Amino acid sequence: MGSKTPEEYQQIPDGSNSNGLKPTNPDPEVSQRGSSFADLDRGIVSDEDDDDANQEAGMNPSVSNAEKKKKRKRSKKKKKSKTGTPPAMELKQTSPPRVRISRLFPSGYPAGEFVPYDNLSRTTDEESRYNSRLWDEGFLTDYRQAAEIHRQVRQYAQKELIYPGASLLTIAEGIEDGIRALSGHQGLEVGDSLKASMGFPTGLCLNNIAAHWTPNPGGKDVILQKSDVLKVDFGVHVNGRIVDSAFTVAFDPTYDPLLAAVRAATNTGITHAGVDARMSEIGAAIQEVMESYEVEIAGKVFPVKAVRNITGHDILRYHIHGGKQIPFVKNKNRDKMEEGEVFAIETFGTTGKGYLDDDVGNYGYGRQDDVSAANLHLSSAKSLLRTIDANFGTIVFCRRYLERLGVKNYLLGLRNLIDNGIVQSYGPLVDVKGSYVAQFEHTVLLHSGGKEVISRGDDY
Repeated sequence: MGSKTPEEYQQIPDGSNSNGLKPTNPDPEVSQRGSSFADLDRGIVSDEDDDDANQEAGMNPSVSNAEKKKKRKRSKKKKKSKTGTPPAMELKQTSPPRVRISRLFPSGYPAGEFVPYDNLSRTTDEESRYNSRLWDEGFLTDYRQAAEIHRQVRQYAQKELIYPGASLLTIAEGIEDGIRALSGHQGLEVGDSLKASMGFPTGLCLNNIAAHWTPNPGGKDVILQKSDVLKVDFGVHVNGRIVDSAFTVAFDPTYDPLLAAVRAATNTGITHAGVDARMSEIGAAIQEVMESYEVEIAGKVFPVKAVRNITGHDILRYHIHGGKQIPFVKNKNRDKMEEGEVFAIETFGTTGKGYLDDDVGNYGYGRQDDVSAANLHLSSAKSLLRTIDANFGTIVFCRRYLERLGVKNYLLGLRNLIDNGIVQSYGPLVDVKGSYVAQFEHTVLLHSGGKEVISRGDDY
């Protein structure tokens, strides 16, 4: 989800993460009742093993040892139960995906792509590094679970949901139903969506619409055409840890160079990202790669331009947009990436003018937790705010999510919350008509020794 304007948030550490290893026992006790196979596993050689060794060396074993061998009882192998439950590792995902990710990965979730840092200039002051960012005990587990949900849902969507003639509403609901099923949280009970759910409404943007469009209740259903360029941008959160990743689909090979340019630009941003990397250097590298491409449409050649007024961004807990931004063009931003931070590295490339304007319509809403509601007087606004706080918090939501909870007659109260600055509304962002915009995005975790592209998959 692209960031148009910076949001001033402060990341607060949730705790420290200590991973200790238990020392091995230097003097383990030898089992007196275990089988010989168990003894072998512990490196213990029995009398029987000595006899075998003596025979190989051409020596005759003693009579007493032979008698002992005759008397030795063979350990019986336990029969496997035919009625036992198959191990969780044998489970496979269904189509549509409905098997919870926690059942498919009982021993832990897959890691993302690990990439070593290119920049060797590091701030090494131990105290400042420690105070900069702290990951709590469940940080990586939550992020990797959210990333695996994103991978499986988007790959299902690419195969089964996204095709010419499909309804954008059907695509959005299919993606969101998959997220709810795989996370195990349907979000119908109060507070359930805060445990795990969508990180923000599913963005389905066609052609010159670059970002922030989703189907709304009562709106005309939009049908995907073979000539369309579709951006699919959605997030998954587990305990507020948001994975933000996006891809572009085009059925006409005419647009392949556009998609290739933006995919290469995003991967360039990931390559240059790292601890102490400057946003200005990342943006310049992205622009250089992006604008080295061109695309021919209907006999006319268009240079691919990097969009200037939307950026990548850092991600905070329960906040999709933090305070840092990553432009896609050469800039003078002197901010640095820091160890422990999480970034959504995304790029938008266009055949248009490269500058996005606000369009009519509504994408979603976000609760501003730094704005007081003490002066709120409208009863419908107060009631709606309680619903928002209990079910979404600062997670961006849309009107479809409110109506799924059974909320009715909310428009007046919602307008009052927006007018008082308590809730911020987001509208579609578009380039000029007739142009085409593509997007690719990944979420990157900055470890001490490398970056983990947590959302990386076989698809992109």
